[in-house]
Amino acid sequence: MAAIFKFPDVGEGITEGEIVRWLVKEGDVVKLDQALGEIETDKAVVEIPSPYAGKVLKLHGKAGDIIKVGDPLIEIEEEGEQPAKLEKLKQAKQVSKRKSVSVMGELEEAPAEPQPAAIKAKQVLATPKVRALAKELAVDLKQISGSGENGRITAQDVRDLASPQLKISKKYDEYGYIKRIPYKGLRRTVGENMVRSAQTIPHVTHFDKVDVTALWQIREKEKAAAAQQGIKLTYLPFIIKAVIGASKAYPYVNASLNEASAEIILKNYYNIGVAVATEEGLIVPVIKRAEIKSILDTAKEIAELAEKARSRKLDLAELKGGSFTITNVGSIGGYFSTPIINYPEAAILAVHRITDEARLNAQGKWENRKILPLSLSYDHRILDGAVAAAWMNELKRQLEDPDLINRP
Repeated sequence: MAAIFKFPDVGEGITEGEIVRWLVKEGDVVKLDQALGEIETDKAVVEIPSPYAGKVLKLHGKAGDIIKVGDPLIEIEEEGEQPAKLEKLKQAKQVSKRKSVSVMGELEEAPAEPQPAAIKAKQVLATPKVRALAKELAVDLKQISGSGENGRITAQDVRDLASPQLKISKKYDEYGYIKRIPYKGLRRTVGENMVRSAQTIPHVTHFDKVDVTALWQIREKEKAAAAQQGIKLTYLPFIIKAVIGASKAYPYVNASLNEASAEIILKNYYNIGVAVATEEGLIVPVIKRAEIKSILDTAKEIAELAEKARSRKLDLAELKGGSFTITNVGSIGGYFSTPIINYPEAAILAVHRITDEARLNAQGKWENRKILPLSLSYDHRILDGAVAAAWMNELKRQLEDPDLINRP
């Protein structure tokens, strides 16, 4: 029996994906759960497993094509089905529809046969988002011949009809040659999330410096032993532990605002997101229940998640559930920044480059100290400035005296 495998609604606000590559071709015989291809969403690159064994009849789309939720991906003839039986089903013109959900998609029996054009009413194929745009721009969707796959109407089709314009894509402007990079995929998603955060949350940023000389000495002492276990020990695991300690003292930092129910949600768990820079944009994998993990376990997990983020092999579950985010720009440079909050969290901490500074000690003598600049951006609807400052002071206290850091 022929079945059409559709791109599913996998939640998390995902409405489309890009075909990275097909791992099979038309005519191939595939096994149950065999990888059919790779799809890049705004969250991760995921492999599509085959829902059953059979022969690939048709691939819908090629590498680089954008597919929407509900669009067909692949058509497969189940193993053991006879062509005569399929022809008999077509002649009957009454194929019982059945739907089932697999790990990555929705299966639907192929239609018996298309209706004659003379009696088939024009069907408007458009997503709810496109229909909303058409309503906003007062565009009649029935007047549009969709440029998408199978005649699907795109947002650009609507905009073109609302305000026709000449599409020019030159390789130069009035000053010289240029290169045009498509604004799509992860880069576009990151941008849209940043805009939503900046427009929704009243951001305030608190700056401070921390004397981490003692922490620097501990890390220098322990990193060799960690390396023998194949673990690269950075300052970040210590900072994560100190963040958790400060947030236990001031829980409104580890929180979010539910605008629909008008509630501030205080989290009694500490799922710490760590921003990772990739060629396509920032990805924030989440270390779940960081409060119960050791320094070395945390360091190991940071490295593993960062590598998976750069290769776009993260599972969606590894990107969900964050309660607080840390972005580490110290390895690149800079003293201070104003990081944008990872919506809907209450705050984000930017960690900068450790520098040497001369400071007076208790005996009034100058000595060299290791100084770490920090920037805390917070949601002023949830946190007042005094609470943010108190949280930062507690964070400083633990980082300046590493013996206070809980290191299970």
